[in-house]
Amino acid sequence: MRVLPVLLVLLPLLSLSGCGEPEKPAASDKEPKKHLVEIITAQRQVVAIERERTGTLRAVQEIQMFNQQEGRITALPFYEGDLIKKGDIVARLDGRLLEAQLARAVALRRKAEKDLQRISGLVERRLTSQTEYTRVETELAVAKADVQILQTQLDYTTLHAPISGVVSARLSEPGNIAERYTHLLTISDQTSLITQVPVSELLLNKLQLGDPVAVSIDALNGQQAPNDQSLQGKITRIYPNLDPVTRTGTVEIALNPTPDGAKPGQLARVKLRTQEAERLLIPFVALRRSGKGEYVFSVDQQEHAQTTAVISGLRIDEMIEILSGLSAGDRVIVRGFTNLRSNSAVNIVPSTAVTSAAVSSTATGTAQ
Repeated sequence: MRVLPVLLVLLPLLSLSGCGEPEKPAASDKEPKKHLVEIITAQRQVVAIERERTGTLRAVQEIQMFNQQEGRITALPFYEGDLIKKGDIVARLDGRLLEAQLARAVALRRKAEKDLQRISGLVERRLTSQTEYTRVETELAVAKADVQILQTQLDYTTLHAPISGVVSARLSEPGNIAERYTHLLTISDQTSLITQVPVSELLLNKLQLGDPVAVSIDALNGQQAPNDQSLQGKITRIYPNLDPVTRTGTVEIALNPTPDGAKPGQLARVKLRTQEAERLLIPFVALRRSGKGEYVFSVDQQEHAQTTAVISGLRIDEMIEILSGLSAGDRVIVRGFTNLRSNSAVNIVPSTAVTSAAVSSTATGTAQ
C-alpha cells in the first residue's frame, strides 16, 4: 500500500492553505459600545411652591366655665346655640349661707374697729399697755381678712361670661348640686375660626407670619368662588418645635371673618403658597439614591457619564430642587440608566416629549 507517501504530500498543502486566511481580531480590541442617553440642562427657574394640607376648624377662643364654690345651682339661663355678651350672668349658685357668714364677719370687723379706736385713746393717756393695743390691732386685721375671704367666696356663686360668644355646651341643670370645679357650660367665640396643619421642615422656613392662605371647606359644598375673600385666611402662628419623627412643624391659619355656614369641627383644606424664588430644578427621574446618599449622572465635555453627589430639596410637580452639587448649565442624564457606570462613554439622543414636558415649568408648582 502507498498511503504514507500520499499523507506526506497533503500535510504541506494544508499548512499553506491555513496561512492564507486573515487573523480574526481579539475580543479585547473591539470598540466599546456607547450608552444611549437623554439629557437635560439644569436651569434656575423662578417658581412658587404650593402645598395642600387638611385640618379641622376650631374656634379661636373657647372657655370652659367651672364653679369655684360648691352649692346648689339656682340659675343656668342659657342653652346651646344662645348668643351671650361679655359680662352676662351665665350661672348662679345658692349663696345664702355665705351671705350669713359674711354678715357675721362684717359685724366682727366693726367691733374690732371700735375696740381699736377706744384702745388708741387709752394708750395716748398711758392707761393701757402697747401690747394690748397690738392685740386689738391684730384682731381688726383678721376681721378684715375674713370679710374679704367670704366676699370672694360669695362672688364665686355668680358666674359671668368672660367673652362674647355662643354657648356650645350646657352640662348641668338648675337644682343640681355642683361640687367645686364642676364643668357647667362652654362658651365659644366663633367670630373667627382657626385650623392647624402639619408642614414639612423643608417648606416651614419658607413661610412667614401674615402670608395669605387659600382655604376651602368641604361642608360648604364649594358654593364659594375660588377667589372669594371670605375664604382667604392668613398664617397667624408658626410653632417653633418640630416633630422629631415626622420632621414636620405646625402652622396655624386664621379664617376671619368666618363665612356663613362654617362651624368648628368641619374639615378645611389649606393651600400654602410660598413667595416666588429662584430654584435650581431638574426632573425628579434624574435623581438617584444609594446607601451613600443622593447623586445624579452628569455628562462631561468628553461625553462621558460622571457620578455627581447632590443634596435635594423640595419636590415640585415632576421636578426636584437641587440645593448643592450642581450648577446651572450642567448636563444631567434623565434616561438610559441601565448598566450605566461612572466614566462610561455615552451617546446623546434627542429628548422625548415626556422628558421635555417635565423640564418645562410654571410659575407655581405643587410640592409633594
